[in-house]
Amino acid sequence: MTKHVLIDQPAPSNLVLQNQEGELVELKSFIGNGKPSIVFFYPKDETYGCTKEVCSFRDSYSVFSDAGATVVGISSDPVDKHKRFSDTQRLQFPLLSDPEGEARKLYEVPKTLGFLPGRATFLIDKDGIVRDVFNSQMDFDGHVKKSVEFVKNQVAT
Repeated sequence: MTKHVLIDQPAPSNLVLQNQEGELVELKSFIGNGKPSIVFFYPKDETYGCTKEVCSFRDSYSVFSDAGATVVGISSDPVDKHKRFSDTQRLQFPLLSDPEGEARKLYEVPKTLGFLPGRATFLIDKDGIVRDVFNSQMDFDGHVKKSVEFVKNQVAT
């Protein structure tokens, strides 16, 4: 497995997307700012794997909030679908709509089987530098496990 090109590079943050409330938000408002960030890309709201993944982030959210970390989910789904998904699953973190795939391109999230939107989690330190990338279409829980481990290590250092 080759190392992702963004490892040890500043996380792309010069992008404005809509959250599940329809508000325009700058990605840079979630990245750096003296606290670790978890930015995860997932294929589609309300599907089995994506629901499992976001609910794992939800269920571990206290670990992230206790560490002062931010968590942001991104998919190409429209705002209204994000709103329904977020409300149904009682999510405490924003879901950003990336209908044109701009964020996916900036983060170089690979497609699965050449056509499915990829599932990748970017672990970003308090200075906004990408320290690790977890890329797995099927290991839904692995994204959260890796993120929890990362945040705990960030707090310890």
